[in-house]
Amino acid sequence: MRLAFEWDRLRELAAPTGRSATRSAVVLGAVMCLVTPLIGCDDGGYGFRHRIAEGACPRPQPSLGEQPQFGQQQLEIRSLRERAFRDDFFAELELARRYEASRPTDKNLEDPVEAAVWYALALINESAYSPIASHGQDHWAGPLAVVAHFDDCRAFERGEAYQALDHLLSRMDTDERDAVRDRVTYVLTTRGADGFRALARLHDGAFGPFGEPLDNEQGRWARGAISGQFGAPNTLGLFTRSDVDTYLYDYLAAQTGDVGAYVLLRDFEHVHGGGAFANLVQTKADRWVPPYEFYPPDAPQSGVPHSDESKPVTDAEDGALERIGELPFLHVADALTFLRIIPHPVPHESDVPPSAIKAFQAMLGKPQTGVLSPLERVRAIQYAASNGSAHAELVLAVMYAEGVGVPTDYARAYHWFEQADKQGSGEAKYAMSQYFSLGVQGVADQDKAKAVVLQLDAALSGFHPSTDKLQAILNRLYRTQHARFEREQP
Repeated sequence: MRLAFEWDRLRELAAPTGRSATRSAVVLGAVMCLVTPLIGCDDGGYGFRHRIAEGACPRPQPSLGEQPQFGQQQLEIRSLRERAFRDDFFAELELARRYEASRPTDKNLEDPVEAAVWYALALINESAYSPIASHGQDHWAGPLAVVAHFDDCRAFERGEAYQALDHLLSRMDTDERDAVRDRVTYVLTTRGADGFRALARLHDGAFGPFGEPLDNEQGRWARGAISGQFGAPNTLGLFTRSDVDTYLYDYLAAQTGDVGAYVLLRDFEHVHGGGAFANLVQTKADRWVPPYEFYPPDAPQSGVPHSDESKPVTDAEDGALERIGELPFLHVADALTFLRIIPHPVPHESDVPPSAIKAFQAMLGKPQTGVLSPLERVRAIQYAASNGSAHAELVLAVMYAEGVGVPTDYARAYHWFEQADKQGSGEAKYAMSQYFSLGVQGVADQDKAKAVVLQLDAALSGFHPSTDKLQAILNRLYRTQHARFEREQP
């Protein structure tokens, strides 16, 4: 949670240093106002002190009795999703409660699977159980005691989240629980090394059910380790304990260049032994792809899609996204045609009516500007590929092989070549044959992939990472599509 710094600073400002209690109270009040919207300065109704008395942490005040503006609910959900994708503990909790429809005004948002996803991510959030006000709080009094309660209120929130998640999971079938697990996994993979390390903790028996320390009180309660407490048994099987998966996710974190993950890998190998086990897991990691290309934009009764608010977290991702202009627009248009956004492919974005672009942006749950952003161009290809367009599958494979629009990832390139091959794509079949003959069925290890790309230069007829060769292969596809377009004109 990003407010850790503010709370630490608050403790420093409020620490007894000879200043009067009055001045401390004034400083405390001022800083509390600065950390809005999570903390309000209104004590009335559901105000700060009342919430602390209940045990919960402070929340933004609901607009009781006010007539909401048109589209206000969608704006609120999008804002919460943006913060939650950035690992904001309180946004994750608030999203879960909105999708749980705990308030009558949110009944149209009700989606038990989505609620469970964000409760789970709130429980996984490391900042929610890491102590931040543990020193000297016994000596604090009056307004300063508010800060000392912050650890307690977060513990209370986690306990509530465990109970809510247990209740939701108890009513789900296997497919729904799988959807919860896959969505949580996807969100964590968008957070880079931190997310992969969190996934490793989820599968590591040395941690609690959601990656917290084994002695964490809420985790102990969930496991039924507290005498006389039944716990939250339905939450325990959401992520299975597995040495293979623990090593897998630490390995993927290390591939991002994360030093901490590399150290964990070495420690893991020291305890469990390397050799054949390490080779097995690394082979699995080299072929690993996340559950989704992007977050499934399903929409509950409200019609507000579950937008993917992930952002590039590395320079490589930013650089790849900047290259999306190298992709001829006709391929984006082909994807939009497959998705029934436009009637037929067109060669330029200027040929697409703004209303059609707005319709696609609405499908993604994004602001309807009428102009495609670079990321929305990528999403069009991903959306069509995920829904079975053989052409989009092939284009997406090339994009991953070349690092255009998306970071170079040979495991994902192989995956999409394979999907296109299943639909009879000749180009994909040839590419697949070369992957098999070279023995590189997807390579997540980008260091090894550099050597592989040199071999593919001659074999894959233009898949070497260079603009000219990329344009050559995509232009061949372009000419095919353009000829089809010309034939279909009256």
